[in-house]
Amino acid sequence: MDSERCCCSITNPNDASAPAKIFTFDGVYDSPATTEQIYNEAAYPLVEGVLEGYNSTVFAYGQTGCGKSFSMQGVEEPPSQRGIIPRAFEHIFEAISLVEDIKYLVLVSYLEIYNEEIRDLLSEDKKKKLELKENPERGVYVCDLSHHAVHDVSECRRLMATGQQNRSTGSTLMNSDSSRSHSIFTVAVEMMPIRQCLQTMSMSHCSIRRGKLSLVDLAGSERQAKTGATGDRLKEATKINLSLSALGNVISALVDGKAKHIPYRDSKLTRLLQDSLGGNTKTLMLACLAPSDYNYDETLSTLRYANRAKNIHNKPHINEDPKDTMLREYQQEIQKLRALLENNAQVYNSMRETGEGGAGEGEREGEGSRRVRDRDGATPSTVRS
Repeated sequence: MDSERCCCSITNPNDASAPAKIFTFDGVYDSPATTEQIYNEAAYPLVEGVLEGYNSTVFAYGQTGCGKSFSMQGVEEPPSQRGIIPRAFEHIFEAISLVEDIKYLVLVSYLEIYNEEIRDLLSEDKKKKLELKENPERGVYVCDLSHHAVHDVSECRRLMATGQQNRSTGSTLMNSDSSRSHSIFTVAVEMMPIRQCLQTMSMSHCSIRRGKLSLVDLAGSERQAKTGATGDRLKEATKINLSLSALGNVISALVDGKAKHIPYRDSKLTRLLQDSLGGNTKTLMLACLAPSDYNYDETLSTLRYANRAKNIHNKPHINEDPKDTMLREYQQEIQKLRALLENNAQVYNSMRETGEGGAGEGEREGEGSRRVRDRDGATPSTVRS
């Protein structure tokens, strides 16, 4: 590993005469590197982009047991080894706390792809299979996936911990706590300039931006002869390898440039990552290695995988005024309720002035409040800035 030249070389332990294979990347980190360093140098710019309204994706790829989950999630102590996901939480909310003239709404979701089935890791019904849909405005999305409004880092951590407890794991010969599914933790940040809305006095003329951060922890590629997988573990490994193979085919087709068809539909994983690979997203791939002679074949495969992926050209742009922003819906609902309450107050005051008040005033006021709820449904969720 040569961090200064951003390259790594690999030699075949079974063929001493063969020349070393050399691969060059945007950044290379050896064992002494901390997740703090990796975040600051590689992931930080992508999270900054989310706060400007871009989509960003960070995903870790590599064989089982090579440190993907550690890179993404890390450990609490020492602080320098907290993973990319908790650091992204801190980054986002620290940035929000420094801005006074923008209203923010932060929503998170957490799903896994287990045996080619999509499950909501934050739902009470963890076994429910969710379906993928696609439309021109939203692109590919998961039906009935729960989205949770969060207001600080601790709420994000709590939801992440809940999802991790619900995630499918199992023991193999190569990893006692092996992830048996791919997981995607998504943080959507909607932002609306308060001053502009006050000037226009209309939600329809308020500019809303929405950035989305997708944090992907892929299950590791496996060889049955090494993992000793049987029964359910073997079935899981087969599905994992098939989806990773489909991901490799998509990457190859995108890099080839001559392919008339990109096989996104070959797996649930590639459909969910469709925008991250060749689409409207800034994407970072972390290729994790287990540098030992025993893992030569898997390490070479990962390096080749990453070497192809670095040649993909995405087309990211700021997401301005998307049609389905929750922030716009909440603000419109709040404005509607305020208008109704003001109207009821005017009617009530008029009745008092004409002498129609008296003993029934409290009752009529209660009826007015009920009319607001009955006409417009449940009170809208609170939107914090």
